[in-house]
Amino acid sequence: MRRLESGSRLVVASHNEGKIREINDLLRPCGVVAVSAGELGLPEPDETGQTFAENASLKARAAAKASGLTALSDDSGLAVAALDGEPGIRSARWAGPDRDFALAMRNVEEKLQAAGATSPATRSAQFVCALCMAWPDGETRVFEGRVDGMLVWPPRGHKGFGYDPMFLPDGYDVTFGEMDPDVKHGISHRAVAFRRLMAAMFDNGKKG
Repeated sequence: MRRLESGSRLVVASHNEGKIREINDLLRPCGVVAVSAGELGLPEPDETGQTFAENASLKARAAAKASGLTALSDDSGLAVAALDGEPGIRSARWAGPDRDFALAMRNVEEKLQAAGATSPATRSAQFVCALCMAWPDGETRVFEGRVDGMLVWPPRGHKGFGYDPMFLPDGYDVTFGEMDPDVKHGISHRAVAFRRLMAAMFDNGKKG
């Protein structure tokens, strides 16, 4: 089984600055040297998959092939029960070409109101993350994580990114947008997926 050693160079297959920042924070204990696809000038492939895992694999394979480096990609999003799992794999697209997540959150809230989802019991949601590690020779491995919660309105907090300000994780009274990043890194969908990746790929990884 392939593993990564401290000091390995890795390309993070993303142009999303918030996501890159969070992934770098999670990678830091592993001692890898991470560079983003944006820094390398790599193009963003079309996300034509039907699942988070498929899209993560598409992005990681493209970055590994273009850079000649081991690549790590993340495909993640918000799945809302009352909206039949939407926005799901289209979470970024709901933010429009300018990646305006204030607009995306308004879109979610308007659709919830139209569906009559006004009580806490009807506003359940989960964040889902699929991480894919890919090598230039085409080998890939995927690790997934989820966190359950509910959606609040209006959005609260200016930390995190994306839909974080409207997502209240189960067991907490603050949204991801209000939560200290160190706390979020311990419980988020991305953190769960990372613990699984680290346990499999790094000697100092811990199972989660």
